[in-house]
Amino acid sequence: MIDLNVNAVQRRKNVQRCRDKGILLPTYAQMRDPTCIPAAIKRELADVGLWDVHVRNLFRINWHNEPAERGGGFGDVNFVELPPALTGTRARIVGIVGKWFPTGAHKVGPALSCLLPELVTGRFDPTTKKAVWPSTGNYCRGGAYISRLLSCPSVAILPEGMSRERFDWLRTMAEEVIATPGCESNVKEIFDKCIELERTRSDVVIFNQFDQLPNSLWHYNVTGPAMEEVFRRIAKPGDALAGAVLSSGSAGTMAAGSYLRDTFPGARVGVAEALQCPTILENGFGDHRIEGIGDKHIPWIHNLRETDIAIGVDDELPMRFMRLFNEPAGRRLLAENGVAQELIDKLEWLGISSIGNLVGAIKFAKYYELGASDVVFTVFTDSMAMYGSRLTELAAQRGAYDQRQADRDQDRLAGLAIDHMLELSQVDKRRVHQLKYFTWVEQLGKSVEELRAQWDDHRNYWGCLRTQSAELDRMIEHFNAEVQLG
Repeated sequence: MIDLNVNAVQRRKNVQRCRDKGILLPTYAQMRDPTCIPAAIKRELADVGLWDVHVRNLFRINWHNEPAERGGGFGDVNFVELPPALTGTRARIVGIVGKWFPTGAHKVGPALSCLLPELVTGRFDPTTKKAVWPSTGNYCRGGAYISRLLSCPSVAILPEGMSRERFDWLRTMAEEVIATPGCESNVKEIFDKCIELERTRSDVVIFNQFDQLPNSLWHYNVTGPAMEEVFRRIAKPGDALAGAVLSSGSAGTMAAGSYLRDTFPGARVGVAEALQCPTILENGFGDHRIEGIGDKHIPWIHNLRETDIAIGVDDELPMRFMRLFNEPAGRRLLAENGVAQELIDKLEWLGISSIGNLVGAIKFAKYYELGASDVVFTVFTDSMAMYGSRLTELAAQRGAYDQRQADRDQDRLAGLAIDHMLELSQVDKRRVHQLKYFTWVEQLGKSVEELRAQWDDHRNYWGCLRTQSAELDRMIEHFNAEVQLG
């Protein structure tokens, strides 16, 4: 599973480097439950901004940050529940919110999780190597930020078609920013650049979110429990956790769905993907505009045995609903239709992929004919802070957003259909799993034996991975103790 063999010499150097720079590392237990964070660290955070490049912000890598730009503490998991007046379904649709992570997106969590084992085992030398973060958006932002906190130089790779806000911020954080050809769905071009870097440079280590098992580990041990916590907080007598809908992307968040399946028997897990690139639905390909989910391949870390339904999301819908949620005419209409002002004020917490996840969750609820006692979870990955330029572009392309257009978009939202959905049979799951072969074995050097183990020995393969957080926590605690002894 995750290689935890130790390079003792480099580990000692990493301890000394963290000691020199005052760096302590959070455990998975602390990321899951911030009440475990030492009081001294919480006192330091009282004067630190959420996005500040400050080593103590490593301890803000969790779902419990107070929704404050500066000096916030920890509280309940941040979430938004969307009412029937907005979703058009009786089921309770709940999204846990990524806006209140450092960088404004939860992907800093998987990035930290990928780097932690390498640091505490001594297999990564931050003085001679650059961490390469290939992504279609927020993961490379998270990786660049985590690298900066850990005094580790970084290289961010993302498609040239991503939003201007992403590039502007990345250039302030990463030592190198590489734009690859294409848009959101051009993942192969990112992989090709990684192969080129590995072949031509000796100073890079690739942290590919699509095959990094610590990505899955973080979501199973942190995101899944955050959803459980919210459910137990909001559930009424007789309520049931019906399932979760999560985007394909790197498939890291799919592990949160696996946690819910393990914790709430009968819960189902849906995977949403852009209709314009229906890789799971149709073995298809194409370009799309839902920034935050990459496609044309099946991520190595996607556990298909624990995925129940594939849901196609037309990329036109997040574009329309983004304007409905954020333009004045759209907000007025929502208020007229009975949506509370408190909720309208929080709709800017949903970025483009968050709205795509919302669409998937609504379709899931309608497909399974869920009622008022059913709760469906999803993830609101990032906020409109990353997409202001997209609103400007849409206004230039389509004109001012008026009442007539808001009415049309509200009708589209209320009338979402259950088209382009595939409940996955055992044969379907195996078919999609086997698509990994063409990317990961033929092109990127993974072994057929491990591919088969993911399917044939799935309980042992995924089960052993999920227990590694406890061993990693022990290693992190010992590492921190040595840092503090100095």
